[in-house]
Amino acid sequence: MKQSQSCIPAWGIFCLALLVRVLYNNTVAHPYYPLHDSLAYQSIGLNIIKEQCFCQYPHIPTVYRAPLWPGIIAVIALLFGPSDYFARLFLCCVGSGTCVLVYLFAKNLFNLRIGILAGVVAAIYPELYIYDGWLYTESLYTFLFFAFCYGVYQLQCSPQRSRWICCGILLGLLTLTRPNGLLVLVAFIFWAAIMGWIKVLPWSTVTRSVVTITLITLALVAPWTLRNYHVSHAFIPVATGDGTVLLGVYNTMTLTNPSYPGGNIGTWINPLISSPAVTQRYPIYTCAAPCEVAREDAYKSAATQWIQRHIDDMPHLLTLHFFNMWQPDTFEADLPTVRFPNHKATQLVVLMMKSFPIGIFILATFGLLATLRQWRELLFSYLLLLLTIVECVIFYGIPRFRAPIEPILILLAAAAIWRLTKIAATQSKAWHH
Repeated sequence: MKQSQSCIPAWGIFCLALLVRVLYNNTVAHPYYPLHDSLAYQSIGLNIIKEQCFCQYPHIPTVYRAPLWPGIIAVIALLFGPSDYFARLFLCCVGSGTCVLVYLFAKNLFNLRIGILAGVVAAIYPELYIYDGWLYTESLYTFLFFAFCYGVYQLQCSPQRSRWICCGILLGLLTLTRPNGLLVLVAFIFWAAIMGWIKVLPWSTVTRSVVTITLITLALVAPWTLRNYHVSHAFIPVATGDGTVLLGVYNTMTLTNPSYPGGNIGTWINPLISSPAVTQRYPIYTCAAPCEVAREDAYKSAATQWIQRHIDDMPHLLTLHFFNMWQPDTFEADLPTVRFPNHKATQLVVLMMKSFPIGIFILATFGLLATLRQWRELLFSYLLLLLTIVECVIFYGIPRFRAPIEPILILLAAAAIWRLTKIAATQSKAWHH
């Protein structure tokens, strides 16, 4: 009975979060259909079924995308049909799971009431649920990213073998969602070394956990790496595409032109527009895997040359990357709030997007200071925050790339409220005495 009662808050938060996300998908995102990257993921998923090929275009294998999300789309399409609505409902469940993890993490760190508050905030926080209404990888990656973060915390509290296995599986799936999951593995190894050095965990436990989690991660990724080598004749652990990102960031246009009217400078501009002299050598629709590898190498080389020629502009550009990631609201061409701006529901969501994150940022800043005494428990969360910020600065910062750390920011905001309630309680006792 006690165990079932203890699950009531978690189920309540899951249901609230699911209700918010389903409402969003049936109002703001009701007329949605995939475009841009989401269309690429859907096309690959459907071609897995139709062509038995991981191909964006029929019969042309690609190594440009990580496999997990297109594979999930394929399974959903096989079970329920090709409509993107069913994939978005799946993301609603994934996003609701993230909110439950926020509740559990905050409850373990602080107390039940703060945990429930954090879970409710996560459920209605717009910068989490907007990603459950389109077919990008944000929702899935954020869930796996934060689940691994929470798993490492649990591992630190009680280093059981089952938790090592669970963390290894989560990290493997994370890496198959986006290639930068491998950087999370590096952050984990660094964290484990610190835990051993300051004697929070015995070195024997540290060694076994690192070896187990690394081997499971590599075991999950290795078959896909072999597949990539087979189709591209190059070593591509998960996916290529970093060249397109870098060339879209490091070019002259980004210093003066926003990526969309009214936007900020210093973000990503499609290399087809910003660097046509480089891109015109490669076909758009018929570039098979070996061609993709050569194209991304050429793009990286051109971006590197641009950086060398404009080294004086780099401090300004990197500063723009940092500040751009902290813009409150997300603007993406394929986002339902951008594509359908005249809906009353859209206008309400946009208002929330412009206001809610500011409060979370302020509270999270105070929460970061409030939890410094608990730095051992939250060290891995701090490292993931730092890793994400560094990635945004090196590549480019936009609110969408902040998505993986939104749950951590909510967790830190909850810490600020927890600290304030403790101060208030202490003052109240002193007043009565």
